[in-house]
Amino acid sequence: MASPKRTEKLQIMLDDEELKFIDDWRFEHRMPTRAAAIRELIRRGLVAGDVEDPETEGKSTSDFRIEPE
Repeated sequence: MASPKRTEKLQIMLDDEELKFIDDWRFEHRMPTRAAAIRELIRRGLVAGDVEDPETEGKSTSDFRIEPE
């Protein structure tokens, strides 16, 4: 089955800790590219039913941190 055509480009800024988390996850799961890993992480987050809504009131995106499991 062919991949869906990607028509949108997103630009995001990550700090060193966030980038390290993504890169470590990418290599652990043998993802071919960083972009593929990010798409997969987004997909998993969107389909996960047990994820709590983030508390965003009064916070900027720089206030969020990745907590190890």
